Amino acid sequence: MKDAIIKEAREIFNFRAALAGYAPGRVNLIGEHLDYNGGHVLPCPLDIGIYGAIAGRSDDIIRCYSGNYPEAGIVVFSLADLNYRETDGWANYVKGMVRELRPPRGFDLYVKGDIPPGAGLSSSAALEILTGTLVSALHALEYSRLELVRAAQRMENEFIGVQSGIMDQFVIAMTEKKAAMLLDTAMLSYRFIESGFGNHVLLIGNTGKARTLQASKYNERREECRRGLAILQEKYRIEHLCTLSLQELTDSAGLFTDETIFRRVRHVVSENERTLKAALALENKDVKAFGALLNESHDSLRDDYEVTGPELDTLVSLFRKHGALGARMTGAGFGGCMIALMPREGLEAALSAIDGAYRAVIGLIPEFYHVNIGKGARLL
Repeated sequence: MKDAIIKEAREIFNFRAALAGYAPGRVNLIGEHLDYNGGHVLPCPLDIGIYGAIAGRSDDIIRCYSGNYPEAGIVVFSLADLNYRETDGWANYVKGMVRELRPPRGFDLYVKGDIPPGAGLSSSAALEILTGTLVSALHALEYSRLELVRAAQRMENEFIGVQSGIMDQFVIAMTEKKAAMLLDTAMLSYRFIESGFGNHVLLIGNTGKARTLQASKYNERREECRRGLAILQEKYRIEHLCTLSLQELTDSAGLFTDETIFRRVRHVVSENERTLKAALALENKDVKAFGALLNESHDSLRDDYEVTGPELDTLVSLFRKHGALGARMTGAGFGGCMIALMPREGLEAALSAIDGAYRAVIGLIPEFYHVNIGKGARLL
């Protein structure tokens, strides 16, 4: 793939020497909306991602081209003008990383990937980490992987304007083996869980409804969590919602005058406990227990956190009806993707039935991806 991506890049930029790299997409198996609440998450890198090739320049000009968006052409900007421009589209993520890393000279960057955009599989975080990895290597900038992670998160928060947590960039940059990662987002401690799903496969279902994170209610949910934390800090000395147990939250229900805020917090606290149970189930190869926890997670995201919607709820329900051990939305929600643990036997017939029923009810065309756990970002 390295030779192919460099060849494609040379057809656009006509450069000679080049570095190549790769960053995967990711799926969060369980632990949704916890990375900005100090909770545990269980993501894994996928075997789909974004490839890139970069070559240095002697001036301060940066030229970017995406093989996925050829209609956008070559996006050009300079080190002297790194302001966000809506017309620059996807290249704003590159520009934001350049603002953070401050390379001494410009470069030409070609990228192309197979992550479905807008599906909640972290194509933006993959692009950020890929850019950071390539720019750092090109200019021998001494940034650690963790520093690249923090730069990417800071850029999304301050430059793109999305108050995302650290999970996506962390698992994409830090996973050095084919494994899921149990990450404590408060302490940034983690361990890898290498386990398969037995006679079941991990399926991703794309609802066909793209989500735009800035236009969704993601930032609203973060604000609701901040309000919930402030209420609980009247009783507990805590920095994060996930420090609490579900029993402690139940005992403190009387502090809440707004039922909606209480339900938001209840999802966060219960999801943290589910994630720890799910990690143990995965280590013990107990796919039945793992699947049941996926179901509980979706129900909580639907009822307490209210981030699903008819497309995700319908697709999850259909997967459960057709044999899934567990199925739930993944990502921020409001469209995008869901995941399911499906039996290998009879899989194609089940997917055909789900496809037809979903089209009939929702009127959109779903897409299904049989994915495998992959490795993190790296130079090729």
